[in-house]
Amino acid sequence: MGDGPRFAVLGPVRGWRGDAELDLGAPQQRAMLAFLLLQEGRAAAAQTLVEALWGERPPERARAALRTYASRLRSAVEPDRARPSVLLTAGDGYRLVLPDGHLDATLFRTRLAAAERARASGAPAAARRLVAEALELWTGDPLDDLPGPYARAQRARLAEWRLAASQTRFELDLALGLHEEAVAGLAALVAEHPLREAFQRLLMLALHRSGRRAEAIEVFERSRSLLDAELGLGPDPGLVELRRVIAAGPPRGSAVAQLPTDLIDFTGREEQAGELARLLSGGASAVAVCGPVGVGTSALAVHVAHLVRDVYPDGQLYADLRRDEPGAVLLDFLRTLGVPAGGVSDRCELAARVRSALRGRRMLLVLDNAPDARSLRPLLPGGGCAVLVTGRVRPEGVPHAVELAEFSEDEAVAFFGRVAGRDRVAREPDAVAEAVALCGRLPLALRILAARLASRPGWTAGSLVRRLADERRRLAELKVGTLGVEAAFAREHARLDDGRARALALLARSGGVAFSLDQAAELLGRPPEEVADVLSGLVGSGLMVSPSPGRFRYPDLVHLFARHLPERP
Repeated sequence: MGDGPRFAVLGPVRGWRGDAELDLGAPQQRAMLAFLLLQEGRAAAAQTLVEALWGERPPERARAALRTYASRLRSAVEPDRARPSVLLTAGDGYRLVLPDGHLDATLFRTRLAAAERARASGAPAAARRLVAEALELWTGDPLDDLPGPYARAQRARLAEWRLAASQTRFELDLALGLHEEAVAGLAALVAEHPLREAFQRLLMLALHRSGRRAEAIEVFERSRSLLDAELGLGPDPGLVELRRVIAAGPPRGSAVAQLPTDLIDFTGREEQAGELARLLSGGASAVAVCGPVGVGTSALAVHVAHLVRDVYPDGQLYADLRRDEPGAVLLDFLRTLGVPAGGVSDRCELAARVRSALRGRRMLLVLDNAPDARSLRPLLPGGGCAVLVTGRVRPEGVPHAVELAEFSEDEAVAFFGRVAGRDRVAREPDAVAEAVALCGRLPLALRILAARLASRPGWTAGSLVRRLADERRRLAELKVGTLGVEAAFAREHARLDDGRARALALLARSGGVAFSLDQAAELLGRPPEEVADVLSGLVGSGLMVSPSPGRFRYPDLVHLFARHLPERP
């Protein structure tokens, strides 16, 4: 992995140069190092470090202590203290620079991302190997024994990473038919995390497919009793449905499993998720989730697909139609199903072969980001299979659809708390409510904002409100890593023809957030029938919604985006 020190945070904080372990000093000094390591190259101001290490009541000489820690850390990590290349000064703070692969947390995420790509491409064995390699990096409790509020918050976040990866690992075990091998590990996880229903479900499946049906039902009954005693709740509907399937008949063999991993912090949309699950469990052949940019259509579809996947014991196929055209998707499905394409390139022939391969199977196809009915039509399988589609508008030929809008205020606050930490919401409920409103209650914006707050212990919800208050900066603030609200809007805007792009900007600058068809025609100076076609295209792009016939509305953040678009000639 080249020169330079290597570090580990997925357990006790440790460092090495070559084979020699580095002396990283006392716990508070190692806590400072851990903070800088987890910034992954970003600079940290002195005040941010003080708040991370000591919270709201730092000692009087906290900044002097930071300088001492930095000096001692340089002695440990720098090959040449006269020319530091690892721990650098940045303003009044510090920045830690490492080559790729020299921090176990970064390597962990890289391997998981590679595993997800392998899984989505129909290579579960390769995905399982990569997840196993990622989990091998863990050596204990993350940031073990480090003091300070930042270490406490990150310890919980990193532990959640491990649990999510463990869940993926066992999902892949079951997809590969390793049911008996998975039972012991899943039983240990269920014992350690008795309220985590995803592990209960996997253990029930592993036991069921190992021919231990009574034990699988016993796991469900224990879970139901515990949930009732501890929380006064019933089990998840997906768990109830699995119990019914197990009780109804013998286990099925291994199955295709292409679904992306369900979000560990999925929150809200209970009514919509329940409706979709009931439809797919009740024999519906095709259902759709549709809505404008950023409302979470893909997240809901993947979540529901996980809820009902045991209703489809032969497996689940997944395709992102924004990334691949239908012919490529059909070829991928054939490879996954073990059917040779034989050099066929004609889309109709490929579609016929996929339908033949699916005949007699009970499978769920998740077709994400369908641009239009034309792209979707050759991918509809028929027979005993079902399709779950996402898109901006309800596709033709899909009989059932759930339309998403922004979160309600209660859903938005609950979602924000799930990502940022419920304690942060409890401390500043009014500021959180204002931040949520400034985000237009858009799930994508809320996820980004809450993630920024979670990663910065020195920030408050009030500080977020101040950063969002300036409309000119608001969209720039709603960005974390490669995920950004403005970038999501810009991708859809770039696909518009000139007429629709001009209308999007002009209507935003000239009118309010909501308007009628006649008002739009007057503002654009064009006949209503022409404007109706333009507005229909904007709704189809996900940059506008039509709550009722002849009425149109910008989502709040889209309105802000459109008002500041440059004029097209």
